[in-house]
Amino acid sequence: MPSTVKISHTLDLEPELPNEIVDIAREQGEDPDKVCSYINELREMIYEKGHCTPHRSDDAFLLRFLRGRFFNVENAYKLMCRYYEFRDNNPELHVGVHPFHLKRIGEDDIVSVTPYRDQLGRRIMIYKIGNWRPSKVPINDIFKASLLLFEMGAMEPQTQVLGGIGIFDLEGLSLNHGWYVTPSVAKKIISLMVTCMPVRTNAIHVVNNNWAFDVVFQIFKPFINERMRERLFVHGNDLSSLHQHVDPTHLPKRYGGELPEFPYTDWWQYLAKQDKVKDELTPLGYLFDQEDIDKYL
Repeated sequence: MPSTVKISHTLDLEPELPNEIVDIAREQGEDPDKVCSYINELREMIYEKGHCTPHRSDDAFLLRFLRGRFFNVENAYKLMCRYYEFRDNNPELHVGVHPFHLKRIGEDDIVSVTPYRDQLGRRIMIYKIGNWRPSKVPINDIFKASLLLFEMGAMEPQTQVLGGIGIFDLEGLSLNHGWYVTPSVAKKIISLMVTCMPVRTNAIHVVNNNWAFDVVFQIFKPFINERMRERLFVHGNDLSSLHQHVDPTHLPKRYGGELPEFPYTDWWQYLAKQDKVKDELTPLGYLFDQEDIDKYL
């Protein structure tokens, strides 16, 4: 990986993987000589089993599910079925959703994606739960924003291979927040971040947690298996512990890193201009009003 940190409020949509990612993809089972046969096998499995009806079956779309399960075709098919089951069970999170109407999430700095990757090339999502005011921002809006970000991340070939990490900053977490974290909400969070999307969440780092976290975490325990536990790291206020996993050169100063905070509006400006992204999101139910778009052009 390059030693310098690239700052970019754009998605990496080039279909060809960067040279430094190609070898990693090979280690994950992506043999260029066999990719076409894997894609065809997955496509035939979709038609033969009929457990889900994808809205797309082109090579690029199927490839993201294969990458998400290291080219195990059977597991890629199961992932696709869970993906569509999640969407069917939660239409309110995407059907008729106006992405630009979710700007409150950015304004309040509740959920964000850094315009840089970590030292391993993974995307970084940051949740600042203490900034969330349930009376002001419905919890479903956080799910809507999260699903949208995962959908956009899934478009990036590099992210399909390398995945991403989540940092949950729990400074300010209180039992008032905990009232909204029901078992069904906890299950939905696990589904979105771990089991149903064609983008792997390689690690979840919890920082600045207090006693309220111990109470809320009890709700999550029934839905977390051993493999998930291995990806969960609770650091408390020990930022040096976080730095053992994420290099400070790829973290904001808030977490003992070297980078400044970046405005969320730069991402919106990119989305407003990027027809390719909007064209891919629209069939999933998302709506883009020209009036909203014009505000960022």
